[in-house]
Amino acid sequence: MGKREFIVLAAFLMAINSLAIDIMIPALQQIGASLGVENENHRQYVVTTYLIGFGSAQLFYGPLSDRFGRRIPLLIGLVVYIIAAFGIALIPSFAGLLVLRFIQGLGSAATRVITISIVRDVFGGRQMAEVMSLIMMVFMIVPVIAPGSGQVIMLMSTWHMIFVFIGTMAMLVGIWMYFRLPETLKPENVRPLTARSVISGFGMVLTNRVALCYTLASTFLFGALFGFINSAQQIYNNIYGLGVYTPVAFGGVAVFMALSSFINSQLVGRFGMRRLSHAALLGFATITFLWLMVQLYGPSPMPFPLFMILFALAMFQFGWIGSNFNSLAMEPLGHVAGTASSVLGFMSTVGGASIGAAIGQFYDGTATPMIIGYFTVSLIGIGFVLIAEKGRLFRPQNAPPPSDQSLALH
Repeated sequence: MGKREFIVLAAFLMAINSLAIDIMIPALQQIGASLGVENENHRQYVVTTYLIGFGSAQLFYGPLSDRFGRRIPLLIGLVVYIIAAFGIALIPSFAGLLVLRFIQGLGSAATRVITISIVRDVFGGRQMAEVMSLIMMVFMIVPVIAPGSGQVIMLMSTWHMIFVFIGTMAMLVGIWMYFRLPETLKPENVRPLTARSVISGFGMVLTNRVALCYTLASTFLFGALFGFINSAQQIYNNIYGLGVYTPVAFGGVAVFMALSSFINSQLVGRFGMRRLSHAALLGFATITFLWLMVQLYGPSPMPFPLFMILFALAMFQFGWIGSNFNSLAMEPLGHVAGTASSVLGFMSTVGGASIGAAIGQFYDGTATPMIIGYFTVSLIGIGFVLIAEKGRLFRPQNAPPPSDQSLALH
């Protein structure tokens, strides 16, 4: 497998999770109306329950993949995801839908944990950050096209076909992975699946200051993103009346994040993960503060073009933060990559989903709760990064960039 195919396949494996979230945005109103959900904020549970399942199951896939390899647990997760997706298309109640969405999240967790473990198996240091940035660039195509795809599906059919569509897409990616992706776990890194081994692996992660603090910073920052995803349909439709053009606005911001990831991949080898991500975090805090001041003291509602400009600028910074923070957290834990990816993914996803759910439930007919959430998490993120770096930002990497590693995967 060549490097280009590896990056695209890894991006598509991770995008299965994003697809299950972003394609729902234009469908939440129709799902709620079809299944008798009266409270508009309760429709957000379609996203939240999925994220809780997705986050909680990550604790298990890492140790399993460290013991049995990457391929078998990943295939099992894909099968669970596919069955749940097709099952939702037939479910007659909102409660049943939420149960199956939780199960779908359980399956999807494999794509996040194991894909990152595979990348860490093959790359390290700045090279991992570069590859993760390219993966994120391809990955960000999904938020560009997914809401529009959901809108088109609903124009031609009902929301049920959305779940048939995502189940089919997962099946195609699973077939591609089955025939093209070899095992990447080195025999010397296989860990026994015992309670003592698992607890020991978790201890390595939770007692590593750098890994833990960068994960906590990511958790709060992703909480803001999940808060937006929960409220996006209400903000774009109820406040700005975009209607069928909501996917266009959603995709426009995703384009900025994809561009950010590409630029990061080109610069990270020269400047390092810390310098780029720390500058982006400070920029994120500055822009969200300005955004909040305009929201509180400017015209109400904020003019839509200004809202989109400030939002896109904030998410451009977010694109530099995400992949670099993830690489910084994983860098000292390559010898327990599966377990590390599990713990870090569990914390950032469940914690982020919980924070995002809280932000979403504060929706009051304005964008103010969401913008307050963005600015608040930026300050918390800065605090955790300062702890990780012992008060010193922009510290250069400790080691020079690693030499290119072969992609002749074993």
